[in-house]
Amino acid sequence: MVRRRSIQKGAGGRNEPADHALGRSRGGLSTKTHLAADGRARPLAPAVTAGQAGDAPAFEAVMARIRVPKTGPGRPRIRPTMVLADRAYSSRAIRSHLRRRQIRATTPQPSDQIGLVCGGAAKVGARPASMQRPTSSANTVERCINRLEQWRGLATRTDKLAIAWHAALHLATILIRTGH
Repeated sequence: MVRRRSIQKGAGGRNEPADHALGRSRGGLSTKTHLAADGRARPLAPAVTAGQAGDAPAFEAVMARIRVPKTGPGRPRIRPTMVLADRAYSSRAIRSHLRRRQIRATTPQPSDQIGLVCGGAAKVGARPASMQRPTSSANTVERCINRLEQWRGLATRTDKLAIAWHAALHLATILIRTGH
C-alpha cells in the first residue's frame, strides 16, 4: 500500500508537502509557533503551523499538550488553573472550551465584541464576568518566544521539514526549562 502525502500550494505555485509547515504571511514564507508558557516565561506546550494559520484554531491543540511535572511522584498536571491570552484567543469556541474544563481565563476584548453584555443576563456568546480583567503579566508568552528565538535555528527556520524544526523547538524548550 502506498501512502500519499498531502500536498499544498507553496512558494511560486510549487506544491509543498503539508509536513513542511510553511505558509504565506506578509513577509513571504513563514512558520508560526503557538505555545503555552508558565508564569516564569518557560515554554510548556509548543505547536507549529503554517504562517497564515490563525491563532484560535491551534488553541485546543496547545492546551491538549500541556504537561506540568510535579516535584514529587504522580502524574503531571494537564489542566492549568488560569489562562492569560491575547485578543486572538477571544472567541466563543475558546471560551466554551475553557468553561468545560473549568479553567479561568483573562483575555482582552476585541473591538468587535465590546458591545456584548457581560455577566449573568448575557446574550448568547457574551463573555462572563470572570473573563473581564486583563492582567499585567499577559506578555509572558512574548517573553518566552523571545527566549526561544535566541536560538538562531529557531529564529530563522533553516530546516525544511517541520518535524526537524519542531524537534529543535523541543530541545530549546528542555534546555530553557532546566536552566541551561
